[in-house]
Amino acid sequence: MRTIARVLPVALAVFVVTVLAGCGAPPELSEPTALPTHTAAPTPPGASTAPATPQVTAPPPVAVTPTADAGLVATACRNGPTGQRVVQLLRGRAGVLPANVRVQVRTGPLCAADWQFTVLEVTGHEELQVVTRGQAAAPTLVTAGTDVCTIEVRATGPAGIRALACEAGPAAGPGA
Repeated sequence: MRTIARVLPVALAVFVVTVLAGCGAPPELSEPTALPTHTAAPTPPGASTAPATPQVTAPPPVAVTPTADAGLVATACRNGPTGQRVVQLLRGRAGVLPANVRVQVRTGPLCAADWQFTVLEVTGHEELQVVTRGQAAAPTLVTAGTDVCTIEVRATGPAGIRALACEAGPAAGPGA
């Protein structure tokens, strides 16, 4: 009877822990845990009746290596176009900037997947946000202006570019 009285609370505790484990974080986000084990054996006559210490085994260390998508966060371009290449694109085929206006790269280019985001200071005008995509040597203009959160950027741009172009809002220019 004493054995059942000692085993029953432990079994109940294991059952409760097992049931509650289903209410926590998804399995891929939680670290494995070891449950305490307890072995009940009959107590020989004359032996101590103090409860035995449960044996706990620590789980082996787990190395978590994040495998984030390249488009989730925009970072400084390593293999993307330079700021000068973006300015050349805007002055050239795109015809966004005239040849006589002074332009300085303020931010970027920042890359997420094969998209880029750049902010330019244009003398005598508001800041110009530029979204491009493609290879470093030949980027394609997606949009340029003070508010570059277009349908194309929202629908097809990577999350890192959408965060810069849409969540930050339009650029504030001089006198704004």
